[in-house]
Amino acid sequence: MVAEPEGPEEVPEDRKPLSDEATSEFALPEGLVPEPPPEPEGSAFVVPEGLSPEPQPEPEGSAFAPPSTYSAKDSPAAFTPAYGVPLARLPHNAPWQDRMRTMLRLPVGDRPVPEAPTAKDETGPSVPRVLDLALRIGELLLAGGEGAEDVEAAMFAICRSYGLDRCEPTVTFTLLSVTYQPSLVDDPLTANRTVRRRGTDYTRLAAVYQLLADINAPAHEVSPEEAYRRLAEIRRNRHPYPGWVLTAAAGLLAGAASLLLGGDTTVFFVAALGAVLGDRLAWLCAGRGLPEFYQFLVAAMPPAAMGVLLTLLHAELRPSAVITGGLFALIPGRALVAAVQDGLTGFYITASARLLEVAYFFVAIVVGVLSVLYVAVQFDAQLNPEGTLSPVERPVTQILSSMVLCATFAVLLQQSRGTVVFATLNGGVAWVVYASIAVTAEGSAVMATAVAAGLVGLFGQLMARYHHTSSLPYVTAAIGPLLPGSATYFGVLAIAQNNLDQGFNSLAKAAALALAIAIGVNLGSELARLFMRAPGAGSARSAAKRTRGF
Repeated sequence: MVAEPEGPEEVPEDRKPLSDEATSEFALPEGLVPEPPPEPEGSAFVVPEGLSPEPQPEPEGSAFAPPSTYSAKDSPAAFTPAYGVPLARLPHNAPWQDRMRTMLRLPVGDRPVPEAPTAKDETGPSVPRVLDLALRIGELLLAGGEGAEDVEAAMFAICRSYGLDRCEPTVTFTLLSVTYQPSLVDDPLTANRTVRRRGTDYTRLAAVYQLLADINAPAHEVSPEEAYRRLAEIRRNRHPYPGWVLTAAAGLLAGAASLLLGGDTTVFFVAALGAVLGDRLAWLCAGRGLPEFYQFLVAAMPPAAMGVLLTLLHAELRPSAVITGGLFALIPGRALVAAVQDGLTGFYITASARLLEVAYFFVAIVVGVLSVLYVAVQFDAQLNPEGTLSPVERPVTQILSSMVLCATFAVLLQQSRGTVVFATLNGGVAWVVYASIAVTAEGSAVMATAVAAGLVGLFGQLMARYHHTSSLPYVTAAIGPLLPGSATYFGVLAIAQNNLDQGFNSLAKAAALALAIAIGVNLGSELARLFMRAPGAGSARSAAKRTRGF
């Protein structure tokens, strides 16, 4: 009998039969909890849970719904993203200029948590009033010759001190503007002011910086009304030196410059007389409302006429020293330094406008001297350009003359007496360095000028940081002995004698010396900031230039 085949084994109860439904290899493994889906109509401005103690918005909120009220005192904790955006730290012991400059060079979203406003009132001062105060102070600084970056830092410091942290100041050559936007969805408020008149008064500039220091100091609580009162007093204050002192200082400056170039006592008095006459003519033109171009033109004519007169009298003197000495007080060194500083810090529009202003003044000086020299050539005046090129080594006399030149230059700039002393010493050191390289070592005049100007900028910036004020009073007058008056006169004389190639080469040399002064001063100032305490988080401040040529 054949045995029946055994049937299939019974399926265990724990093994489930295959389902008839189709399965996917991307099915979620058993035991893994899926991530909850996002809210279908949630707001794009919803704050993540745990980041802020403020309540979550309604799920039906719009993407354009305004965020929760932001207060400088009740701001959320600082947050550094996972991809490593560094958090800038601004210590209070750093100068406010460096702190505000660092803030301006950061995007609005990357700036540190704003400080609490200095005002005790929770609501703070009126926004338009704070913006107007910032514009008025910025106008005084820009009209006084400050660089565009320093003016922006001052305006931003004022706004931030009164709780307006989301503001953006903008400075051009004649226009100041500041924009404040409370939040990303609020309408911005913009105010602007035009700079129509420019004047040189470094005493007023120092008073403005003292006001800025008091506004930014945590121990002081200067209300906008108090700041307006002090600003009105600064505007009403008279210049520290009367007109006759300024005229005498212009004459002493020209006489000291002539001694610096090898003149004697007679040349000193003749150069001083020509400069005094030129200064009085310039004041007369200013009183008649003539533009500054014509003021510079007529101011350059009397010194040139005095030099031609000495030549026609056949006096055994140095007429070139008389003419060159009269040009020292006219060369716009302050505007040139500010122009190059703006260009190096990224303010190219303002730098171009300042350079154009310097070019107009330079052309006015050339036209004034050239007009007199053309008349002298018609009278067969034997003007010898070689006298300008032969250096005279009189160390003691030249050092004392350079110091007198700096002191009188500081008086013309309306500086306080304390800054006049330091500017005088700084200029004497600069001349010693220049003469050591250019005359004693027979080195390049351009290199010697740049090195001496760099020391002037370095010492000036150190003193400015020590006194918490502007560096202009310590720098501008000290570069007086380095100004290219001799090269300017030699170029104009060569053009008058129909030696065009030689004349333009000399004028190009004068331009190179002027640029060496400006770049050296700026480099010295940057070195002072580089080696001293910086307000960054263990690193120096970001550069003003955002790209590398692309």
